[in-house]
Amino acid sequence: MKILVLGSDGQLGKCLYDQFRNTEHELIFFSRLDVDISDFDLIRKKMLSIKPDLTINAAAYTAVDEAENEKKLAYLINSTAVEIIANICKELNSWLLHISTDYVFDGLYKGAYKETCKPNPKSVYGASKLSGEHAIQSSGCKYIIIRTSWVFSEYGNNFLKTMIMLGKKNKEIKVVEDQFGCPTYAQDIAKSIVIIAPKLMQEKLESNIYHYSGNNSCSWHEFSELIFDVAKKYGFKVPDHVNKIKSKDYKTAAIRPNFSILNCSKINEHFEISKSDWLAGINHIFNSNRIQDD
Repeated sequence: MKILVLGSDGQLGKCLYDQFRNTEHELIFFSRLDVDISDFDLIRKKMLSIKPDLTINAAAYTAVDEAENEKKLAYLINSTAVEIIANICKELNSWLLHISTDYVFDGLYKGAYKETCKPNPKSVYGASKLSGEHAIQSSGCKYIIIRTSWVFSEYGNNFLKTMIMLGKKNKEIKVVEDQFGCPTYAQDIAKSIVIIAPKLMQEKLESNIYHYSGNNSCSWHEFSELIFDVAKKYGFKVPDHVNKIKSKDYKTAAIRPNFSILNCSKINEHFEISKSDWLAGINHIFNSNRIQDD
């Protein structure tokens, strides 16, 4: 199976390399330096030349707060470019696997969001990602959209690495206590995609949206404390105090969902994929000493 990975320099892209490298698939990895997905002529030329059976789009504009002031750029990357990629996949009669986000929801629902729940994004980032989902669905291509949440890994910029950086520099930090979600280890997302990929060729699967996230929910504050608990065991400097703060007292440009738990039963039912064991993921990162300074 020939698989093209877009966004290979991001944290999920690097995890996809880790998980696919020992498989028998033919993999082509494109970083932003290789192919900027907003260069529509180049992405079309490359995809038509490669003719992948599956394109995995791990490229995205993910600067949530900056998107509020860079709406045009966020939509260019998260929607318009995605539409172009989807149309090319339609032309090639190939699959597109696209990564989306819990930020398509408003966070007001107190249950676990199913794929059938109505999206209602409250940020430019969330709206641009939802627009990308709609573009894929309208293209007529064969697709799998995976919505995930609170992604972290040993690579790139993410909450875990931010906490480690802050812990080195500060004796006391503040972390929001009233926003809840499910952390998701990017290596587990990549492992799930490895499971899904061959099934696209072996079985007659319908295009679908799936939710995939961590096995337990927590607040950002609880997440940070668990990170520091593990970090301390491995000799990392951690703050003396991690103080709780309300989201209303922590001003950000973008509105974030206060409660964005994802129901992941559908992906388990269709592919026998279990939720991400994110605490094991934290331990694996520190135990393997794989934290990279990107």
